[in-house]
Amino acid sequence: MEKAAGSPSVGGSYPQKNAEILSSQYGINLFLAGLLLTFAWAVHAVGISKSHLLSYLITLMLIQLLWMLWYLCRSCTQRRLIRDKDTHAGARWLKCGITLFAVITLILDSFKIGYYIDFSNCLSPTEGIFPVTHAVHTILQVYFLWCHAKDIIQSFKTLERFGVIHSVFTNLLLWTNGVLTESKHQLNEHKERLITLGFGNITIVLDDHAPQCNCTTTTLCSVFSQGIYYLYPFNIEYHILASTMLYVLWKNIGRKVEHHQQHKTPFKFHGITVGMIFGLIVLTSTIAIVVVYLIQIGRSKIKSELALTMFYLHAIFVLALMCTAGIVALLIYRLEDRSLDNSKNPARKLDAELLVGTAAGSWLLSWGSILAIICAQAHPKYTWYSLPYSVLVIIEKYIQNLFIIESIHREQEKVNDDIKTLRIVTISRGSTLSLTPSYKEIYNGRAARDNGEVPCLFKGSICRRENDGGGGAKEEISQENSLVMHSASDFSFYSSSSVTNSKRRILKNIAAFLFLCNLSLWIPPAFGCRPEYDNGLEEIVFGFEPWIIVVNLAMPFSIFYRMHSAASLFEVNCKT
Repeated sequence: MEKAAGSPSVGGSYPQKNAEILSSQYGINLFLAGLLLTFAWAVHAVGISKSHLLSYLITLMLIQLLWMLWYLCRSCTQRRLIRDKDTHAGARWLKCGITLFAVITLILDSFKIGYYIDFSNCLSPTEGIFPVTHAVHTILQVYFLWCHAKDIIQSFKTLERFGVIHSVFTNLLLWTNGVLTESKHQLNEHKERLITLGFGNITIVLDDHAPQCNCTTTTLCSVFSQGIYYLYPFNIEYHILASTMLYVLWKNIGRKVEHHQQHKTPFKFHGITVGMIFGLIVLTSTIAIVVVYLIQIGRSKIKSELALTMFYLHAIFVLALMCTAGIVALLIYRLEDRSLDNSKNPARKLDAELLVGTAAGSWLLSWGSILAIICAQAHPKYTWYSLPYSVLVIIEKYIQNLFIIESIHREQEKVNDDIKTLRIVTISRGSTLSLTPSYKEIYNGRAARDNGEVPCLFKGSICRRENDGGGGAKEEISQENSLVMHSASDFSFYSSSSVTNSKRRILKNIAAFLFLCNLSLWIPPAFGCRPEYDNGLEEIVFGFEPWIIVVNLAMPFSIFYRMHSAASLFEVNCKT
């Protein structure tokens, strides 16, 4: 469809490149328009209401729904055709994760529908249409990603580029809307705590978008309004994961791939018991800390300071453990001699860029806390714990990013060329009793390389090599003479294999431990445990409104970093 005259390698690349540039500019303008509309609603701009923002989002979702239906129908009519697939994109565990978040998002939509019904007298109809449209959009999008996340599109490429990039930025705008709504709720709770603690030197005005009418059923309204904000973190993660998977699909359009078999890397609990136990201890203790923090913070000055101290001490301990685990893993990598895989891979490239890019959010907050401690004139005792906490956050992300990026770029062990096929013959009293019914493949890179010798596997056994030429004479060796075959290189092979397995076991335990630790560190900021709000020192140094703006901009990236790191570490554990 997009063929140019002349050389296909040169002329054919221009339409594809132009389509990529045009579609990306379309998506960016789509996103910027929605971003400004969201900002205008957030600051109560004149003439801009929530119904305008929701109408824009509903329109974008309907356009995406039409495109996905068209793509699914076209794929159904061409289901007998053999299509190229990107084996690295859309891993099964990633699809399971996005499905889990999507199910919770559907519960959130049902809460919003119930909330609209209770306040229908004074809410715009768009607030009822939006959750219904969003629920349909979520169901169809998850089905689309399950079936077509690995596709490499080679037909209707220009049209598909615009459709996929429209889907990417639609999900980014839905993510932005969720982040803003959740941040406004967290900020209101923070202001209420400041009012309770009697901070009179800060101008505090609650940013309230509550409906101006009474609820028909008070109990249900309370359940819906409170439940919505506890479900928002999962909705936020769902949309950012969907946008990343769709972005990889967009990058794969028109891509030429090498047809090679990818080794399946299933997740196994065997061998990672130690890492799982320590990780679960961190996870359970973090949940307990978050519960106590949310109960104690804002009740009184003393209770708030105790809650902050408890949070900082726990976080410092966990971050120190994570730094140690990451350093051990990197030292093991330095002891190994394995090359890196530098082949073109959009999914892997995006993973590395997201790790570094989203880490900048928490780095910004950490440097803000460090500067506040240095510049502040008065230092309450609990604020000093913020210094080692902030330093460890910076160092831990440095180490973890290096570990993950190197892990996903390391080449998997390949089968050596001189694989020996052996039959094991059991010898008893100088006679052959039986042959094992199956062949054993020994990946031997060192043993029996020079002289063609094959090592014995255990005492009282001999090994016979298959002859390519024909099964002529069978050579038997006595049990006493078989000991001669144990050369130094054989023992070296077995010992090196044992060392390699030990290293792999340590790396898998480290990846499992870091996986659970990142899930643990995702929970506090996602559910309202944010010392950056409650510390107070940064607000005094930088000013209340400037610091709140910094926190609201950086926190979503910091939260996403933890979930994305957990997903990447799960992949590392499977590949190790």
